[in-house]
Amino acid sequence: MKHVMLGGAAALMLAALPGAALAEDLKFVLTNSSSYAVKSFYTSPADIDNWEEDVFGENYLPAGNYVTVTIGDGREQCVYDMKFVLEDDSEFVEKGIDLCALGEYTLSDSQ
Repeated sequence: MKHVMLGGAAALMLAALPGAALAEDLKFVLTNSSSYAVKSFYTSPADIDNWEEDVFGENYLPAGNYVTVTIGDGREQCVYDMKFVLEDDSEFVEKGIDLCALGEYTLSDSQ
């Protein structure tokens, strides 16, 4: 399986944070096992109704690849909602995922 580096997105997220907030970063592996590339990926703490910025920025996650995602929002939060926008512009939303407990998330066609 290929590993895609989205360093620019992670750097953007970390650049806006004060140094002390880095201890609160949440990291998890996002695997795209679907048939489509993910062109946009949004997260939001489950208790907030708005989506944060596109984690991928100018990048995307091709089908069959994975990436380590860093959510550097400085919150002590584990449960997030996630929104995926695929290359065909379809959207998939997954709510209330405990990313600390899982440590990884796999997007597949069966969802």
